[in-house]
Amino acid sequence: MPRLSEVGRHRALGHFTVSDRPRSGRPRCTTQRQDRKLVRNHMNNRFLPASSSSRQTRERELISANTVIRRLSTSGLRARHPYWPTCSSPIHRPIVTQRHRHQRTLWAEEHAAWHRIQ
Repeated sequence: MPRLSEVGRHRALGHFTVSDRPRSGRPRCTTQRQDRKLVRNHMNNRFLPASSSSRQTRERELISANTVIRRLSTSGLRARHPYWPTCSSPIHRPIVTQRHRHQRTLWAEEHAAWHRIQ
């Protein structure tokens, strides 16, 4: 039976933990560096489709558009959707300008007397 100090030393070094066990499933086809590069490309060009990102990789192996979508999803991004730096997540709704607001208020004032039957 190992002493308590040996167990603590192994635990501190990360031995005999879940992180060093073999995993089931297929290994990832992209590295963390490639993932960061994909995210950076999509931050620079917000409307870039995932299919063109998969073709733009300069690595030996081609990656699929679905892989790009998954990598962006883990970073909180979506392909072909704008990312606004003021928000914590990407938004995909049209921007309402001051003119739009004014037109909506005018329409609402004109139709305020409408009833359900009309």
